[in-house]
Amino acid sequence: MASGFNELILQARRAIAANDWATVARIAAEIQVQFPQKPDGPYLAAMAERQFGRAEKAAQYYEHALQLDETRYDIAIEFAQHCLSLNRYPQARSLLNQYLGRADGSPVYLDMAGQVYSAMGLYELAWPLYERALQIQPQVEVVEMHKAACAVYLGKIDEARAIYRRILDKAPGHQRAHFELAQLGRARDRSHIDEMEEALEARSEDPTGNIFLYYALGKEHEDLEDWTTAFDYFESAGSAVKRVSKYDVAEDVDLIDAIIDTCSKEWLAEDAASSETDRTPVFVVGLPRTGTTLTDRILSAHSCVQSAGESQLMQMVLRGGTRAGNQIGITIEQIRAAAERDPADIAESYMSAIQHRLDDAPYFVEKLPENVLYLGFVAKAWPQAGIVHLRRHPMDACFALFKQSYFRFAYSLDDLAEYYLAYDRLVRHWRETLGSRIIEVAYEDIVKDQEGQTRRLLDYLGLEFEDACLKFDSNQAPVATASSVQVREKIHSRSVGKWMNFEAQLAPLYEKLMAGGVEF
Repeated sequence: MASGFNELILQARRAIAANDWATVARIAAEIQVQFPQKPDGPYLAAMAERQFGRAEKAAQYYEHALQLDETRYDIAIEFAQHCLSLNRYPQARSLLNQYLGRADGSPVYLDMAGQVYSAMGLYELAWPLYERALQIQPQVEVVEMHKAACAVYLGKIDEARAIYRRILDKAPGHQRAHFELAQLGRARDRSHIDEMEEALEARSEDPTGNIFLYYALGKEHEDLEDWTTAFDYFESAGSAVKRVSKYDVAEDVDLIDAIIDTCSKEWLAEDAASSETDRTPVFVVGLPRTGTTLTDRILSAHSCVQSAGESQLMQMVLRGGTRAGNQIGITIEQIRAAAERDPADIAESYMSAIQHRLDDAPYFVEKLPENVLYLGFVAKAWPQAGIVHLRRHPMDACFALFKQSYFRFAYSLDDLAEYYLAYDRLVRHWRETLGSRIIEVAYEDIVKDQEGQTRRLLDYLGLEFEDACLKFDSNQAPVATASSVQVREKIHSRSVGKWMNFEAQLAPLYEKLMAGGVEF
C-alpha cells in the first residue's frame, strides 16, 4: 500500500537524521511518482545527489523543484549554496537577490544566505543578514560566530571583539572564540592568557582537542615576548594537528615538481590566449604571510584598481569547473589535462566566475597566494596580466606559517622544510620561464621603502602614481585573510627578523634550507 505524502516526508526526515541517503533517494523517487506536482520530491533528490557527489544532477533537481513551486525560498537558498560548488557564482547571487525577501522571517535561511555571500567575498551583503537573523533569534552561537567573522573582514574589530566576549561570558571554554579573540590585537597583559590557561585545565587532556587554544596561547605569549613558552604552544598545536591529519607533504612536493615539468618553456611558447579584455587581472602570489594582502591593499587603493580578494576560482577552473565532492586541491592528472586546454577557455571561464566580484575598474587584484602554483596558466591565459610575486626572508616566512592554524604543510618543521624547498624550485622555474612577465617584490623592501616599491609596482602595471596608495590603512574594502587585522594598521617593521627570537628552536629548519640551496 502506497504511503501518503506526509508519511513519506516524515520517513525522509528520519533518513536524513540517520545520514541514510540511499533511503532519502528512494523516498524522493517515490514522491516524484505519486505526487509529481510536489517540489519536495526533486528537492529531496537534490539533497541526496549532493551527498553522492553528483553536483550537476543535484542542480537539475533543484531547478525542477523551483519550477514546481517558485515560492520555496528554502529550496532556492540551498540551491544558491550548492551553486558555489559548481562555480556558478552569478547564479548563486541571482537566486539570493530573488528569494531573500521571502526569507526575512527565517533566521536559519538568513544565516545560510549570509554564508553564501561570505563565500563569494560579498561580506557587505552578508552583514545585514546576520544582523537580521540575530534580531529574530538572539544569541544563537553559530550565527554570532558567523557575524563576528564577517565583522573582522569588514574592519568592525570592536564589534567582533564584543561578540566573542559575549560568547565567552556564556561559555568560558569556547576555544574557537578564544582563538579568534586573540587574533584581534596584540596582548598587553596576561589577562586573556590566564582565562585560556584556566579553560585548558578544564578541557580533555587529549591534545587534539585543544588545538585552537594552543595557537591562541602561543600568539599571546609571543605578543608578551615570552618566546620559549610561545614556541612550545605553537609546537604543541602543530603536533596535535599532525596526529589527526592524513597529510603527506610528498604529495604537495610531487605536485609542484609535476607543474615544473608540465609548464615548460616549450609549453609556454605555444599559442596563448588573445589579449583582448576590458579588465586586466593582477595576480598577487607567493607563500602565505609574505605580504600578499599588504600589496593587494596598496594596489587596490588606486583609482583604477579594485581588489577581488582571494578566490579558489583559478584552481577550480583548472580542475574542470567544480569542487568534486570533498576534493581539496588539485591533482597531477588535472594539471596535465589543463595544460592541453585552450588558454582562452581558461581565461573565459575564470572571468565569468569572478564577474560577481568586479566593478568597473580596469584592473583587479586576485591575491590568493597559492596561485603561485598556476602562474604558467595565468601567463598563457592572459598575456597582458600582471603577475606580482612576494618574497620574504625564508625564516621569517616559514615561522609565520608555522605559528598559524591554516597551512597543512607547516604543522611540523620537517614538512615545512620539504615544502619550502619545493616552492623555492618552483619560484626559480617561474623566474627562468616567465622572465619580465613577473615582478618580484620583497616584503622587507615594502616596509623599508613603501613609496619606492609602490611606484615600482605601478610602473610595472603602467599606472600613474597616486598618494592614496600610501594610505592603504584607510582602504575600507573588506579583507578576508589571516592578515585582516594587521593590514588596517599603518605599515610597520615589527615582523621583520622576528624568527631570530626563536633561533635555537628553528635551527633544524634553517639547516635544511641551507643544505637545500635556499638563498637568505
